Amino acid sequence: MPRRFLLLFITVSVSALLLLLWACGSTREKQVDLCACDPTAPASRDYRTVAKHADLPPGTATEISVADVLNFDVGMIPAADAARSGRELRLFHIAHAFAQLVWVVPDDCDIHVEISDTADKAAPRIIVETPRNTSFCQSRQQLAGQFNAHGVIIDNNRQELNPPLPIDVRGLAFQDEPHVTRGSALVGTVWELHPAVVTVQ
Repeated sequence: MPRRFLLLFITVSVSALLLLLWACGSTREKQVDLCACDPTAPASRDYRTVAKHADLPPGTATEISVADVLNFDVGMIPAADAARSGRELRLFHIAHAFAQLVWVVPDDCDIHVEISDTADKAAPRIIVETPRNTSFCQSRQQLAGQFNAHGVIIDNNRQELNPPLPIDVRGLAFQDEPHVTRGSALVGTVWELHPAVVTVQ
């Protein structure tokens, strides 16, 4: 009798261990190394790539909201190689917003997050992006870990977040060109914060 229980105990223990190893392996396979992303398109095809892939400057940021960005005046579309100018040279901080959608854009490997002032899924949004620059590697990994804690894996699939996650954003204003693949239908402006550092609160 004790031998039968011993065999049963060993069988159950081995099965549990194998299940655990399988689960851990599956999770690791889903993780994406956001510091080792290879763009699918050459930088020469990326709109204003030098301007977008800058570092954040030091200094005090101007406090704004998503609504403020939605109300930025939209001027002439900058040239494809235009340097930053005007508002694009200013550092901004959005202390309270909600991440509504996230993905890694395959073309340039930037992390693209659509954010809104409220958690309402129908609320108007803006785009904030963390570029692939080496200087943003730690920020990208931290953001991935924060999203993972909520069951979200950042990859090249557009993921609507339900519920939306409260976030904090610090970044430079950037006027993108209008194009249909920019984001969801709820994105209300070509103005972004890009580059930006996003933190889940």
